[in-house]
Amino acid sequence: MQIDKNVENDGVIFMSIKGDDKDGERKASSGTGAQKAAASDKSGLSASEGDDVTILAIESSCDETAAAVVRNGREVLSNIISSQIAIHTVYGGVVPEIASRKHVEKINGCIRAALSEAGVTLEDIDVVAVTYGPGLVGALLVGVSAAKAISFAQNKPLIGVHHIEGHISANFIENKDLEPPFVCLVVSGGHSHLVVVKDYGEYEIIGQTRDDAAGEAFDKVARAIGLGYPGGPKIDAAAKEGNPDAFTFPQAKISDAEYDFSFSGLKSAVLNIINQAKMQGEELNQADVAASFQKAVVEVLVGHAIKACKEYGYDKLAIAGGVASNTALRTLMEKECGANGIKFYRPSPVLCTDNAAMIGAAAYYEYKKGVRFDLDMNAVPNLPLGDRERRFHAGKA
Repeated sequence: MQIDKNVENDGVIFMSIKGDDKDGERKASSGTGAQKAAASDKSGLSASEGDDVTILAIESSCDETAAAVVRNGREVLSNIISSQIAIHTVYGGVVPEIASRKHVEKINGCIRAALSEAGVTLEDIDVVAVTYGPGLVGALLVGVSAAKAISFAQNKPLIGVHHIEGHISANFIENKDLEPPFVCLVVSGGHSHLVVVKDYGEYEIIGQTRDDAAGEAFDKVARAIGLGYPGGPKIDAAAKEGNPDAFTFPQAKISDAEYDFSFSGLKSAVLNIINQAKMQGEELNQADVAASFQKAVVEVLVGHAIKACKEYGYDKLAIAGGVASNTALRTLMEKECGANGIKFYRPSPVLCTDNAAMIGAAAYYEYKKGVRFDLDMNAVPNLPLGDRERRFHAGKA
């Protein structure tokens, strides 16, 4: 995986991601009335099994503005990411209003760069795909508006993609042999899901977070011990210098939902250790706290995922989302999968973070099933994934 980076005058990092030679080789989630399942696109052309499908994909759900050109769901012709991480680091987290403004500034440039690097024009594109939820509503609206404008102007089919489905589909880009069904652990700043991928676009959530997502807990603990934002990579780096057994932190179990996650108590336990040390005038070893905290999170994530595979009878396990780039998680998951006869799949770290290639991968399978969206598609910031999450959100309303 080759990554070319340029830091622009405003601090935004503009990245072009190219794969190596190896890389080159059902119904949409509900929540909007805009989707239309049909056998043909707006031009009346059916999705033939033998035809190549070239997709322009757009992602803007949080603080990365991204565009990619993807062919047939697994071949990435270009993948452009404009990351705002330096801007939001000043504030200790993502500021939604700033993120939205930067999306407006960067999105056209990202789209032009994706088309140029892929060597195609808008006329060559067969489908326009975009993340329409979940995420920050202002940020989502920028990508959705751009995709709808291109779809209308070029008379191309439009497909809205669930952000988490995109993360899961990132596994298809580098793992050409991966086919459903399999279990996928999705862990990011806003999501901790354990999902059975029954088929392309068909998901059953068997576990989800009850409070803080794993990535959210990483960010909060990193801030508390003085590492700053973004917490995930900083804790990962600090933990390499620390003792993971220096502190014993709790690993929550949910009695009525054994595959659900809860990291709020763990976060509070870390904060208590920090506060006690301050009151007693003691200095904590930052690396030891990071390593012990990371161990507690990773053991819960891996334990739930392995147990689900064994009890549900699956021999394939994938990981996805920003936290899936964590080295301790990847190492322990590989070890436990090997010990239990489970084949382990994971995207390259750069494809674990928000990007548009994963959106193009997910959109391809929706397109082949005949899913189309109308131009009244809107951003859905709390778009649920699967029936169980719909019930979960409804119960909290």
